[in-house]
Amino acid sequence: MNRYAFIALCALLPAAPAVAAPEQVPQVDGVIRKLDQASGTVTITHGELPNLGMGPMTMSFKAKPPSMLKKWKEGDKIRFRAVEAKGVLTVISIEAAK
Repeated sequence: MNRYAFIALCALLPAAPAVAAPEQVPQVDGVIRKLDQASGTVTITHGELPNLGMGPMTMSFKAKPPSMLKKWKEGDKIRFRAVEAKGVLTVISIEAAK
């Protein structure tokens, strides 16, 4: 296949879905169980994550940006937003639960 045929074929493919804006991602209640500042990961016991099709459970997420984890500690009750970004479950916002 030559370069021009490849470009034409690519134009016919559907575009990759965009990651939803943070305010469009549902906030979920959770409790921080473990923090790993070095790897930028957080383990959270959480309620249902409807946008990810997951029920309540405890699982680890990457934090983007990792610096958002600095003010939190294990046992903190939070509300957070998570998405799947490039195949990685990622927390995109955290705030204190009310």
